Amino acid sequence: MMTILKLHSEPVQDQWLDAYGHLNEAYYLVPFSNATWVMQDHFGVGVEYFDRTGCAIYTVETHMRYLNDVRKPALMEIESMILGSDPKKFWFAHQMIVDGTVCATAEFMVLHYNTREGQTEAMPDVVLDKLKTGEIRSKPAWVGRKISLKKQ
Repeated sequence: MMTILKLHSEPVQDQWLDAYGHLNEAYYLVPFSNATWVMQDHFGVGVEYFDRTGCAIYTVETHMRYLNDVRKPALMEIESMILGSDPKKFWFAHQMIVDGTVCATAEFMVLHYNTREGQTEAMPDVVLDKLKTGEIRSKPAWVGRKISLKKQ
């Protein structure tokens, strides 16, 4: 069983379109980033947590796949999944769905960073427990890929 979180959706904005009339590659990351903020709140490490503790979630790696064009008008529904975690970091993915079609996926590795101390720090047990409980049981086939000229 997989735990898929459906926490965020948003419409394509006019200023996000390129000369060809579809979502510019840079703007695929915007709804994924917006979904990450909502997901952080869901797991208790959002803005309120930062204001209270000085600890934040910092992205250190991202891998995106562009699968289908997104054109206006479109509602981008973002599904999120926790892929793994340890005390100082977690790995998650989003997939962008428009009209029932997966148009893009993105994976992220993030660190729990204490901005007051200037270093990584273990997350509270309550957060780790939520992440472990929310973790998917079986990762999608597209997770963990790398860029290569040779077919993987």
